[in-house]
Amino acid sequence: MWVLGVTGGIGSGKTTVTDLFASYGIKVVDADVVARHIMDQGSPALKAVEERYGTQALQADGSLNRAWLREKIFQEPAEKDWLNALTHPLIREQLIEQLQQADSPYVILSAPLLVENNLTRFCDRVLVVDVSPDTQRERTAKRDNVSAAQVEQIIKAQAPREKRLAAADDIINNDGAINDLTPQVAKLHQQYLNLAAAAEADQRSKS
Repeated sequence: MWVLGVTGGIGSGKTTVTDLFASYGIKVVDADVVARHIMDQGSPALKAVEERYGTQALQADGSLNRAWLREKIFQEPAEKDWLNALTHPLIREQLIEQLQQADSPYVILSAPLLVENNLTRFCDRVLVVDVSPDTQRERTAKRDNVSAAQVEQIIKAQAPREKRLAAADDIINNDGAINDLTPQVAKLHQQYLNLAAAAEADQRSKS
């Protein structure tokens, strides 16, 4: 399967872009969605979190208190390291399984930490959705209803913009309106169809 990695900093509009690709029938494997389900009620990961932090890490219904845990790991970097060591292997396993099951002409691996977590090694090509820092801060604060200080913490936890761009084979600028994205995605979709078909033909010739 030919895999396109899609990433972007928080507030970049990465999901809007992958939704446009999905409208062409392209399967999107979203690392954020997989990560959320890793912590479903009854899961080994959630049980480990409860054992470490107690019931304060849970909602009244027994599900994960994501806001509490997010604040905890931002305040204590060692706890973030512990959580990553717990969840990253589980997330990778699920991502690989879903990528292998995809039945579209190519498949997208969408991950905000694609570069940081070395998920680029599963990708044939990398697309970065890029916005200016000012746009990033404005959109994140408005969408997530969080303070400017927390927005800065989130941005610092991700790879610097320059590092993401250095890993890119293609870049979509999303500082403008959503209508500006449509022609960019349409052009890239055709390019990826051609690349995936060429890769498949090459593989067949070698087998």
